[in-house]
This record gives sequence, structure tokens and C-alpha cells, in this order.
Amino acid sequence: MVSETCVIKNPTGLHLRPAGFLCKESMKFKSSIHFQYKTTTANAKSVLSILGACVKSGDEITFTCEGVDEKEALAAVLEAVNSGLGE
Repeated sequence: MVSETCVIKNPTGLHLRPAGFLCKESMKFKSSIHFQYKTTTANAKSVLSILGACVKSGDEITFTCEGVDEKEALAAVLEAVNSGLGE
């Protein structure tokens, strides 16, 4: 299991379009990918789970990946977040 914390940089947070982008990126991997925001744990492979976390711009989230390709999965989701999630 690997994990790392990052900050959401999108001006509008994780609304539908960036949530879809994150979900699409996460689905490329076999590992389970979740993130923790305050007391909420969200499945990064579920758009509804991502939206339900209500993450806004500037919020810190911690990604946790577990599985055969966990390191690659973590690197990919962090790169997606740092690049603005398609926006």
C-alpha cells in the first residue's frame, strides 16, 4: 500500500468534469484507489463517490493505492491532480 497527500488546484474543486477525469484515469489500473478528505473516504474509480466527498479548491486529500500496480497508479493520479484534472 502506498499513499501521498496533495492539494486540489482546480478553481472549482472536484465537480463533475474533473471527477470524471480522475475516475477515467483511476480505471486504467488494477489497484484499488481511494482518497481521504476530512472524515470521508472516496473510491477514485466512482464518479459518485468522488462527487460525494465535496472536495473544493485548496483542499488537501490523501490518495491510497493498493494492488499490483499501486506505485504507477499513485503516480498517475497525483500527476492528474497536479495537472489540473483536464481543466
